[in-house]
Amino acid sequence: MTATRAPHFPPPTGVVDAWINPNLGATAGDVSYLFPDLAERLERGTTLEQLIDEMDAAGVAKGVLCSGFFGDDREWCVKARDTHPDRFALSHVVDPRDGMAAVRLVEDLVAQDNYRLIRMMGLQTQLAYNEAAYYPVYAKCVELGIPVSLNVGFPGPQVPSKYQDPLPVDDVCAFFPDLKIVLAHGGEPWVDVCVKLMVKWPNVSYMTSAIAPKHIPPAILQYANTRGADRVMFASDYPLLTHERCLGEVVNLEFRDGEKLQKYVAGNAEALFFS
Repeated sequence: MTATRAPHFPPPTGVVDAWINPNLGATAGDVSYLFPDLAERLERGTTLEQLIDEMDAAGVAKGVLCSGFFGDDREWCVKARDTHPDRFALSHVVDPRDGMAAVRLVEDLVAQDNYRLIRMMGLQTQLAYNEAAYYPVYAKCVELGIPVSLNVGFPGPQVPSKYQDPLPVDDVCAFFPDLKIVLAHGGEPWVDVCVKLMVKWPNVSYMTSAIAPKHIPPAILQYANTRGADRVMFASDYPLLTHERCLGEVVNLEFRDGEKLQKYVAGNAEALFFS
């Protein structure tokens, strides 16, 4: 990759973080081996006021809060969004193994609380993304017109990784051509497959959640600099990564022009989750 960031780029504005966890708690400690200073942040916890202060200090204007994976935090997220409706959208982790209960949950999340994204994680389900259990949730998301986020790549928690291979997403795209899919958490060591999926399927996007910007795979940055400028978006997976660190590294990414950088940090997530 030969592109370099031009020195006259203005700093990015209106940054949108596509993945913010409100308060992971000690249950997320099994990924501390990847994030050496995480344990202290988890022990401290995060109040809404602290989160807003950290976002403001780093220049993060909006975020997509994630509920449903670590404890009963849906009420917290809804209250945070209602308190700051101009700053937060909501996402929820759904377990498709719950069958029709999962389908009803999706409908309730969208109808009752205006959730804008449904997340599913192979690390949790231990099922490949083309397994039958997912399909009712996919169908409901198509019906409701909301996107699905799928974790891809080796997960941080020490569980089998094969269920987050992105290749089965190809089957999902073929069966549900209207389903908007966001690949989350990097996709390594299958990054090239993630890029191929985006090239092939117009409704597939990618967020750089849980990846420090300086470690974004070169193939993703190359794609974001060319035909994929509208398909790659920033996400921190806060508090695993702090906003201060991420935005400090974002300004050094090798984007070819300021417009592509702005789409990465703000425009693409704004259009998908806040429009």
